[in-house]
Amino acid sequence: MERRDFLASGSGATALALAAATGLAPAHAQNAPGWNKAAFETKSLADAAKALGATSAPVESKDLVLQAPEIAENGAVVRVAAQSNIANTTQISFVVEKNPFALAAAFDIPAGTDANVSTNVKMGQSSNVYALAKAGDKFFYAVKEVKVTLGGCGG
Repeated sequence: MERRDFLASGSGATALALAAATGLAPAHAQNAPGWNKAAFETKSLADAAKALGATSAPVESKDLVLQAPEIAENGAVVRVAAQSNIANTTQISFVVEKNPFALAAAFDIPAGTDANVSTNVKMGQSSNVYALAKAGDKFFYAVKEVKVTLGGCGG
């Protein structure tokens, strides 16, 4: 091994070790307190809602506004947002119907804050995207079809 190669590989390993030791290494969601593994392994809206605590089927609501593009030119980065005008909303989630694991994201909404969230999701193919809101012991949804024209999480 040449001296330059050794120094280059050694400095990268040292930097990574220092980052980990100082707590700067990336956290993994599955290690977070409250991680709901079962919910993130679901295959449908109904299964996701049930895993998140629903005791009955979610109901479509005009008070839950989902923003998503009609056409996503790159399925690897699809911007979605949701705003719930439903009183006492405590959680908003995004479900992508045709992804291998339907639940893409879940956000807890603290009391006294606006129930308004946005994130990027990956989509392997054209699919219905759902915003799922929890208010009290009831679940509500809004849906929009998103057509993916390139890329995605499945290929």
